[in-house]
Amino acid sequence: MQIPAPHAGQFLSAGTCIAAAILATATMTVAAEDSPRRETLVVTATRFAEPELDTLGNIARLSEADILTTAALHPHELAVRVPGVWIGRGSGQEHLTAIRSPVLTGPGSCGAFLVMEDGIPTRPAGFCNVNQLFEVPSELASAIEVIRGPANALYGSNGLHGTVNVLLPEPGTAEGGRVSLLTGSNDFLRGRINWDSGPAANAFAGGLLLDRDGGYREESGYRQAKLYGKSRHDLAGGELAFSASASWLDQDTAGFITGKDAYKGADRFRNENPEAYREASSLRLSTSWLPQTDGQWQQEYRAYLRNSQMKFLQHFLPGQPTEKNGQTSGGLMFLTRNENSNGVRVTLGLDAEVASGRLEEDQADGNQPGFAPERPDGLHYDYRATSAVAAAFANVMIPLGQRWELEAGLRGEYLRYDYDNRMLSGNTKEDGTPCIDPDTGLPVADFSPDGCLYSRPNDRKDDFFNLAPKLGALYRFNENTVGFLNAARGFRAPQATELYRLQAPQELSEIDSEQLDQIELGMRHEANRISLEAVGFYMRKENFIFRDSAGFNVSDGKTRHYGVETNLNWRITEPLYLSFVGSYAKQKYDFDRDAGRGEVIRSGNEIDTAPQILASARVGYEYRLGLAELEWVHQDPYFMDAANTERYEGHDLLNLRLLFDATEAWQLGLRINNLTDEAYADRADIAAIFAPDDPRYFRYFPGHEREIYFEVTWRSGGS
Repeated sequence: MQIPAPHAGQFLSAGTCIAAAILATATMTVAAEDSPRRETLVVTATRFAEPELDTLGNIARLSEADILTTAALHPHELAVRVPGVWIGRGSGQEHLTAIRSPVLTGPGSCGAFLVMEDGIPTRPAGFCNVNQLFEVPSELASAIEVIRGPANALYGSNGLHGTVNVLLPEPGTAEGGRVSLLTGSNDFLRGRINWDSGPAANAFAGGLLLDRDGGYREESGYRQAKLYGKSRHDLAGGELAFSASASWLDQDTAGFITGKDAYKGADRFRNENPEAYREASSLRLSTSWLPQTDGQWQQEYRAYLRNSQMKFLQHFLPGQPTEKNGQTSGGLMFLTRNENSNGVRVTLGLDAEVASGRLEEDQADGNQPGFAPERPDGLHYDYRATSAVAAAFANVMIPLGQRWELEAGLRGEYLRYDYDNRMLSGNTKEDGTPCIDPDTGLPVADFSPDGCLYSRPNDRKDDFFNLAPKLGALYRFNENTVGFLNAARGFRAPQATELYRLQAPQELSEIDSEQLDQIELGMRHEANRISLEAVGFYMRKENFIFRDSAGFNVSDGKTRHYGVETNLNWRITEPLYLSFVGSYAKQKYDFDRDAGRGEVIRSGNEIDTAPQILASARVGYEYRLGLAELEWVHQDPYFMDAANTERYEGHDLLNLRLLFDATEAWQLGLRINNLTDEAYADRADIAAIFAPDDPRYFRYFPGHEREIYFEVTWRSGGS
């Protein structure tokens, strides 16, 4: 069986065990310095394939072996293999992401992470979706690469706290196909196909995924499909490539369960929002041209088109309005790189993009549990917003002697919005009448002058310009070990919803781009039997966007983030391996503010939903006929509110995976998630709108019970 030990991230215990692990693995690397180097190529950091050991800054890579071994039903299951990353599981395929950050919710949460497919962002700047990983066929990928914190000057808006790049199989790399059928708990059924034509002047590859999940909670579940197709053509003047990918999701959503510790008992199977749903689809097309050149400059041209549509019930809001949104976008990317005889590498590039987005929010008559007069029936928002982005960047790597390399980069990016309100401006009802308090017969006082909560600004144009510098140094201790010091800035321009989806009495959102400055110090070691990355970081974010006690979207928040991360992969003996990833991080507010609804932010408070320790370990035995792997996942306790008054206790989970090669072509798989049937919460917070003695004050997304899955796989050729 040719599945190598998982590479992308691995780890052991909690608390001070992280520091002990870093010291222990550093000791092992010294002993292994004379071992042959095991070279791994990564592409995200530089947009070109480069040895991981030469990368200046952190990077984690989930290999195809990681993806196939895990057979993840949700991105959360893969994220635990990367240090400093937590993809919190919601209902079905919904999720919230944390990379060197807390789990971000509300204004300021969307667009904090750059999600890409083969190096192209899956969404246009300004039109993000916090759940956008469900649009990407990660289950069919050949690799997934993650950069924690700001990436570098080559990437633009949204790469604030982290970058996720899903790499789809390249045509012509592995002739043959793979067909699998996975079934298990909660009436889950998955069909998966990957196919590659093999090496040729004209090569083709494709994949299809079909899922049906009955849901582990009442009246929940989903149906989804993902697919991709790629071709590569060797022509006289260069290489031409085409790519297409698409997704479709039809989900019956289960919302929070409420009540203190409700996730520990039978209530975890309850669905308090059986009427909730989500329908979404996406399509992405791209082409690239790599011309042949006899000179030193290597060039790449890319063009792409994207579309996404979504409709869902906002069951988490009083009145439960329905939102419909969509965007169509396209862009061009140009990149050129030169390496001269002295080893100086210069990268220059231009990015351009245009997008058209729409959003409608409508509240149906009678669909209002807990009626509030400030949330009227009818349309709340109906707008179109077009955007245009132009960016230029430069990056240079300069060798300084035999051991040192210096890197410097700068990106400048301009974003312009043109907003068109399709309704009456202001905070009236759809027909222009005010929202009346039935007790007084007057407009609702808290939302004067017209009493309605939802506010629509006049047509307007907004623009933003951001600069993102990077400066770093790489030191080569020996052939197998490097150290790096890296300083970088990331930015996030305001999203369209933060600018134009306002609440009364705000008539104009004058928010600015968020900005995050980071410095990190790390080391990386690669040898035949062991690889290690250990990193310490400090980050400070300014212009943090949030909603204040008056209901205004504002951008004067500040936060601090610092910690250590480690990523170990150790082949102890030929069949036995140990993988270990973990992070210890502090995420703190750096400003004072009354956020309303009982939430008081104090400088120095820990940010809510930010575990200090995230860790996982895998021990595996890879033998001639298969593989056995036991995984442990740890999540630390964390505060559930900004005031740091309530706390979730954390959890530990065990997962077991067994793969057996019955023949050269046939493989059988058994996977047991949550082996000990631990009762835990995938996410826990409080609803500050309610009093602490109200059962609705505590709310949770309950974790999955013990689940068992069986898989049958047929393989042909070199797959």
